[in-house]
This record gives sequence, C-alpha cells and structure tokens, in this order.
Amino acid sequence: MSKLILAPTPIGNMKDITLRTLDTLEKADLILAEDTRHASKLLNHYNIKVPLMSHHKFNEHKIVETICGKILSGQTVVMISDAGTPGISDPGFLLTRLCIEKGIEVETLPGATALIPALVNSGLPCDRFCFEGFLPQKKGRNKRLSNLADETRTMIFYESPFRLVKALKEMAEHFGAERETSVSRELSKIFEENVRGQLSTLIEHFTENPPKGEIVIVVAGKKDK
Repeated sequence: MSKLILAPTPIGNMKDITLRTLDTLEKADLILAEDTRHASKLLNHYNIKVPLMSHHKFNEHKIVETICGKILSGQTVVMISDAGTPGISDPGFLLTRLCIEKGIEVETLPGATALIPALVNSGLPCDRFCFEGFLPQKKGRNKRLSNLADETRTMIFYESPFRLVKALKEMAEHFGAERETSVSRELSKIFEENVRGQLSTLIEHFTENPPKGEIVIVVAGKKDK
C-alpha cells in the first residue's frame, strides 16, 4: 500500500540507523531529503539506489500537494531529514498534516533523535520534561524565556554553537545563574562532549572554550517550594 513513511537517520554516528529504516529506504519509490547531498552520503554508504527529491523549509509549502499526488498515484514516499527524526525541529509537519487530511496513511519509524540521549545523560529529572526546540533568534526570544521561568519540568533546547553563550546568559537572567544545566555537544560523534553544572559555570566554560557542532541544552525546572 502506498503511504508516507517518516524515517529517522543518524544524528552523527553512521551506525545509529535501524535495520528497519534501511529496509524501508531500499524499498521506497521516492526519498524526500532535507539536503540531497547530505542524504546521498548516507545512502551511498549503505548502497541504496532510490530517487531523491529535495524537501526543506524553503520549498515544502510549494511541493506538498505534488508529493501527496505521487503517493495517491501508488508510490511509497519516505521522508528523512539531515539528522534525527523528521518533524522534530525539521521539515515534516506540513506534509504529515496534509497526508492525514487526504486520508493517506502515515507511518513513523522509531529511531535516532538528539533530545532523548541529551536528557537522559544530563542527570536531571527525565520523568517529566518539555521540549522547546530552537528559541526564536530575535522577536519573541525574551518572552519565551520569561514564560518558562516558572516551568517545573526539565526543559530541552536546541541551539547553534554561535549562540550558545548568549543563550546561557539569557537563561541565567530568567532562571537564575545557579540553575543546574547540561550542555551536550556532537552527540554520538568522535568529539562528543557533555558539560554539567550551574548556568554560571557553563557560561564561563564555553566562553573560554568556544563550542563547535550540534548543541542540546537541558535545564532543570524550577524547584517547587
């Protein structure tokens, strides 16, 4: 049966891909990729020869109807992002929603994502948490952090290495410099780094050691009085 399948890809280590995902990619009629050049490296590594089509935040509004048409005509379409699970701070939501509206079957495979390893590895409570993704770069950034000041659940953020110190300083202003935090960098890769401590300590560390790579910030929630 034709359908849309959302398939997670490794967040770094090429071995972090499931056998089911590999089998699904091999049997697909079409693979939607956030960056076809990046996707080609993964597919070539596993000798998968399936047509690729670009699907990213700059063109997804224009092509979702076309993709739905391909599925309705009998094709099985698999969507992947550059890393992790499509739809989690990556393209995927718009197409998924439209497929559901059109009665097209949607299947999501379990697999790699950066937020869960970072959360579990942080040592902070992970029985209840909220995922905030990327903070707004400009408008709404301060308001978002202000609204989270009284959040009691552990909070997870994605951030660019170029804005990490800025983000930590802003969090210290809203949450308090003593708030326990963990920063995970380059998860699953050779130079993986996990730094834990109070926000003030992490600000000092990353000011002295400018970070590179993908960043996940895990912040303890406000303690109940």
